[in-house]
Amino acid sequence: MRFLAVIIALLATPPALAQDSRLVTLETRDASKGWEGVGRLDISGKGFCTAALIEPRIILTAAHCLFDIDNTPILANRFTFEAGLRDGRAAASRNITRILAHPDYVPGGPSTGTSEVVNDIAILELDQPIRDGRIKPYPIANHPQTGDEIGIVSYGKDRANAPSLQESCSVMSRQDGVLLMSCDVAFGSSGAPVFRLRDGQFEIVSVVSAMAEVDGKIISIGTSLQQPLATLLTSFASQGTGGARNIIVNGQRGEGGAKFVRP
Repeated sequence: MRFLAVIIALLATPPALAQDSRLVTLETRDASKGWEGVGRLDISGKGFCTAALIEPRIILTAAHCLFDIDNTPILANRFTFEAGLRDGRAAASRNITRILAHPDYVPGGPSTGTSEVVNDIAILELDQPIRDGRIKPYPIANHPQTGDEIGIVSYGKDRANAPSLQESCSVMSRQDGVLLMSCDVAFGSSGAPVFRLRDGQFEIVSVVSAMAEVDGKIISIGTSLQQPLATLLTSFASQGTGGARNIIVNGQRGEGGAKFVRP
């Protein structure tokens, strides 16, 4: 997770937003039910990010998680995906065989403004598909609008051993493919999926890229996701025969069973 100097003009006229809910640690199996597809992406020698299953063999995260501090690419064999990790035990653990950042993402690019965020997404191919009835891939949805209620599930600093859920936060502003959100994030939350509820189905609408401070409050920043993801999937498919063909995009419905857990 990075601090990013954002264009505060995006928040020149912030909307009236509902009160954000507090962050809740999903400490039990019942509390975690439906969120097993979110996992900790461990990176040997670096730390961890958060990632989410979007197809039985494909996970989605932030592109900057794929690069070392000197901006060199990290080899796939340094990554491990721990789906639904809680108290040292994962619902499923997989190594990574192939990784791909968005083709227009530039590691170590300008950290002022929002251009760095737009393409800060990546997909990773698991060595084996996850075909556990508890761990369902999440569908991808259209970008949310300013003022929309969203939620986030993430790992982070001082809460690395279990996922945390913020049931309700908001889109504060949206411009040029970048979302500014009131969601609570920390170091390690990079790549965390941002969810929206539609017709009883939770869909991923963004991926957390960075955090910033506005008027003394930490906010999260992410991409609008849909078009950048479509470009990324096309690039991924052209490079191999991985399992990226059945990802649910553009509002189609999957069978994910995620439910927000009331604190």
